Amino acid sequence: MPNLLGGCLCGALRYEIRSPPLRVTLCHCRFCQRTTGSSHLVEPLFDRADLHVTAGVPTVYRHRSEGSGRHLDLHFCPVCGTTLFMTFERFPGLCGVYAGTLDDPAAIEVRPDNAKQVFVASARPEAVLLPGLATFAGPAMDAAGVPHAPRVHDAPQIVGRRGCEPLPGDDAQSR
Repeated sequence: MPNLLGGCLCGALRYEIRSPPLRVTLCHCRFCQRTTGSSHLVEPLFDRADLHVTAGVPTVYRHRSEGSGRHLDLHFCPVCGTTLFMTFERFPGLCGVYAGTLDDPAAIEVRPDNAKQVFVASARPEAVLLPGLATFAGPAMDAAGVPHAPRVHDAPQIVGRRGCEPLPGDDAQSR
């Protein structure tokens, strides 16, 4: 995989990533909805040492997670305000990139072997949950780091107002 390049809306802040993602998280929590201004965050995770800011200096906003109680540092452009990546007290040495800030967001593949969906209990009603991915109502692990058991759907699911529902026209109603 060639190096990944990305940057902010105004171009003042640029970065380069010199490795493929370790994994990808699709996060539907309210924090990620607010920081993206969208339904969820597509967050490829990398070793922090592989992300290099090549232009500009990011400003950092520290936020305390309601889930783990630990802090997240959001790195954003001081000119236009675009959040580019975050680092974690809970996972030192990792960084999560906002996939929409990549020059080629499609370079990040979401597959059952590299991705998970978290906080789907707070997903928007029209959110579609992808088949084959480990899916969690909340976080993938508790505050002590003990993993939760995932649910894996055989077919795409729409969250709906009453929880997950098969997409219209899906013949696999109960798998």
